[in-house]
Amino acid sequence: MTGGSGSATSPRRLRRGAVPAAILAVTALLIATVLWLRPGPDDGSDAPEAAATPVDLADLPHPSAVAVPDFSGAETRDPADPLAEGPADAPVVLVVFTDYQCPYCARWTEDTLPALREHVEAGELRIEWRDVNVYGEDSTRAARASLAAALQDRHEDYHQALFADGEVRPATELDEDSLIGLATELDLDVEQFTADLRSEEVVRTIEEHAAEGIALGAVTTPSFVLAGTPTVGAQPTEVFLDQLDEALEEAGA
Repeated sequence: MTGGSGSATSPRRLRRGAVPAAILAVTALLIATVLWLRPGPDDGSDAPEAAATPVDLADLPHPSAVAVPDFSGAETRDPADPLAEGPADAPVVLVVFTDYQCPYCARWTEDTLPALREHVEAGELRIEWRDVNVYGEDSTRAARASLAAALQDRHEDYHQALFADGEVRPATELDEDSLIGLATELDLDVEQFTADLRSEEVVRTIEEHAAEGIALGAVTTPSFVLAGTPTVGAQPTEVFLDQLDEALEEAGA
């Protein structure tokens, strides 16, 4: 999906129960931030480890006493980024940290992403995709394939195909031949796709994106930064739409 100003009619929704929702959102943010800032595994395992010590909610300060952390540095707003949807100057940016073997990422893509893409079409939201590949080499290879498709302006189609029907593909379908076969099914330029899939530039870009995500603390997937605010996990669609409404209001959009 390419960037643009979108339709004249915004898909903004009426806000309900704003004050209680805000308190709940900040409380959830406190918990999410504890998870977000938890260091990643150092034993070489593909999947992230569970927290060594459970979080005691009684130890967390009241939401009103906590400054919301700002992770807006995760945004690039690079107009040449092939892994981005929406205009670089959109009032709000959502950075998505994902993995092509993550079932919750697949479900979020099926359940929530379509609603957010309405705001992309309206020019209100930009989505920047970053694969952190916590499940290992098969995920990394799929991320390279996704970027290779993006270089032909087909990231959305390829991403959706990898998460078809809200499900992940088995690892046996993430080998190079299968990924090239998927490019064939989607009518991409297969010769160019294959060259890009294997190119040093694509390999380096995917490695850099993963390293940036891990450095930010995105050691579980999916993780998100919306208007500088981190969220961990495939929360219900309404959570993201409420956060987006608040961010748009703050941005005066």
